[in-house]
Order: sequence, then structure tokens, then C-alpha cells
Amino acid sequence: MWANLLMTISGILLVLLLFPLGYLLLLALSAIRSASRPDTRGRSPSTCFMIMIPAHNEVNVIKATVSRLLALDYPAHLFSIHILADHCSDNTAEVARQAGAVVHERNEGPRTGKGAALSWLFHRVFEKEPCDAVVIFDADTRVDSEFLRVMDWRLAQGDQVIQGQHVILNPNQGWYPALTSAMFLIDNRFQNLGRTNLGWSAKNMGDSICFRADILRKLGWGEGLTEDYHFRFQLLLNGIRIMYEPAAVGYGEAPLTWAQAGAQRARWLRGTYDTSQQYVKRLLMEGVKKHNLAMLDGALQASFPSYSTLSVLVLVILAIQISIDYFIGSISLWPLLGAWAVMVIMLLIYPLFGLALERAPFRAYIAILVGPYFILWRTWLALVSRFGKKQVTWIRTEHGNLDRKS
Repeated sequence: MWANLLMTISGILLVLLLFPLGYLLLLALSAIRSASRPDTRGRSPSTCFMIMIPAHNEVNVIKATVSRLLALDYPAHLFSIHILADHCSDNTAEVARQAGAVVHERNEGPRTGKGAALSWLFHRVFEKEPCDAVVIFDADTRVDSEFLRVMDWRLAQGDQVIQGQHVILNPNQGWYPALTSAMFLIDNRFQNLGRTNLGWSAKNMGDSICFRADILRKLGWGEGLTEDYHFRFQLLLNGIRIMYEPAAVGYGEAPLTWAQAGAQRARWLRGTYDTSQQYVKRLLMEGVKKHNLAMLDGALQASFPSYSTLSVLVLVILAIQISIDYFIGSISLWPLLGAWAVMVIMLLIYPLFGLALERAPFRAYIAILVGPYFILWRTWLALVSRFGKKQVTWIRTEHGNLDRKS
């Protein structure tokens, strides 16, 4: 009797968790086909870009960022650089202005984060300067020289929003940067390229992303703790997909320590949970009504547990299954035990497969060894941020570690 009841419960849980696992595997398999690199040779650029960078106390990095942008392989008269010095208490504005950027200083009202800052900047500059497209970077992003040429090519193909590849620049500065670098390689491949190959919408990473200007004039930007996540859903509901372009590369820094990353990750987890609750029903209903798979994908992503949460659930259930099998000693439970073990193996292979497709360096595979700790750490943060009473607010992520070191 007990064996039959346990088999039923285990079987139901197995079926339920097979759906998010199958979803992850579908994205992984869809990412096997690599993206062909845009051929920008011999093409005369025609897109007028406005580069926008929100910055709060970024004096350590802003000069180098502006200098690199001015050196982009793109006609100088077809792009401008706008720095938003948002409630700065250092001389970020002065340094950016001396480096050659157009600087906008915002001191009025509360400093509530990147989304509000960008919305303020859009309203300020769109009325004064015409442009075809807007590119958004973080203050520490080091941009590949052909970034704008690649985006110009994609816009000419009819794309409306293009997410570039975000690469971590400091994987050698600790275990957390090393793991973050490996995770971005996997995420870019599966979550962004996989979705683009399927005709769905890639993530809005909030950095190294290009928009046709009329979209931002119409929709503005996101809001809340995770405005980029929020804005992706707004785009989906308006029938706009984000395309992923790995040839447009932006390099950024990861936090050096788990403590620095904790507050950033807690904000993200709380914000994504709140936003998912707000949009999942609308995306599901509109997706079914319009037969729009990109919308349905957005609803599934917002509903399904993350890779970390799924891994914890499967491992816990497998441990319970093994314990029950040990005490009951029922052979009838062995097939289910094997099924759970296969799920664990698939979850272990998942990140390694992504690194293999990206031809990642050996150090990325070593960094993945920290994965189990990260999974537990992230799961704990998710529980605290979702059910804890402490208010989660936007805080600045420290930048400039590489520049100070050099």
C-alpha cells in the first residue's frame, strides 16, 4: 500500500518537473546551430545611433568607456554619446564631458534605479536630437570596435530590437567572476541564441542592446527593480521580438565577491518574481489568442522554475526516493529511482553542453565545479527575497576593479 502511494506521488512529481526540464533541453538543442556572422565588409553605414549610458558615481570607468566608444569603427557623424550622470556625488559628469561625451546631470527627485534614469534621459534628448536607433550600455562596458556596424547591418535586415553578446571581462579575479563568466556563455548560447533560432524573443540583458528609436518613443522603458526584464514582456505584448546577435560584443565586469553579488542577485530575484506575477497571465492569454509562440515562451519562462531551483528540487526528491527505497526495499520503486537519476544526469550535462558549444576555455569547466554552491546560494536568496520582510531596493554595483588594478 505504502509503496503504491509513494510511486503515485513520485510519478506525479516526475511528470510535473519533466516539463521545465524538457523546456531547457529544447532551448539547448535549438542552440546547436551557430549564428552566421554578418558580412559588414563593403557596406556603407547609414543608421544614425544615439548611445546612452546611465552612470551613478562611475568616475573610475567613465573616461575609458567614452574613449573606447569614440574609437568605434563607425562614421563619427552617425553616432553620439550621451552620459546620464544620475545623482552623482563624484565628478563623473566632469570627467565624461572632458572625455568627449554629451553629459546630462540629473539631481532632482529620488534615485530609483536605471529604468527611471533612462526614461528621464529619453524625454530629454529625443526632443532635441533626431536618431534612427538607440544603443544602451552600462558605464563599465568595453565595446567591440565593430559593434555599431553589426547593429547597422541587423537594422537594415528589418530587426527592431537586437541584443548583443555580453561577455565577462574579469573571470580571473575570483570564483564568482569565473562562474559568472561561464554562466553568461551558457545563457547567451541557450537562452538567447536558442530562442532566436526558434523564432522567439531573446532576453533583454539591459546592456549592449539596440532599439529602433520609435520603439522607445512609443513604449519608454521598463520600471521596478528589474526594468529590463519588465520591458521584455512589454515588447512581447506589443508583438516585438528581441533578436540575439553574438557578433556585437560588449565586455563587462562581474562582482568580485559573493557578498557583493548577493544584493544584486536578491534585487534581481525579487524583481523578476514581481514582474512574472504581473505578466504571466496576460502573455498566456495573448499568446493563445494570437497563436504567438514568442508570447507563450515568455509565459513559460516566467512560470517555470529556474535551472537552479529545478536542480535543487530534483536532487531533494532523488535523495528522498533513495531513502524510501532503502527503508522499504521495494523493487517496484527502482524504475522511478532510475528516472530521477536520469533527470539529475541531464541537469549535470546541460551546462557542460553549453560550454562545449561555445568552445569555452578549460577554466570555465573548472568554474562550473562551484555550481552546486551557487545553486544552493541562489535558492536561499530566492527564498529570502521572495518571502523575507526586508525591503529590496536598487543599489549600485561596484565597477572599475580592472582599471584600478591596472
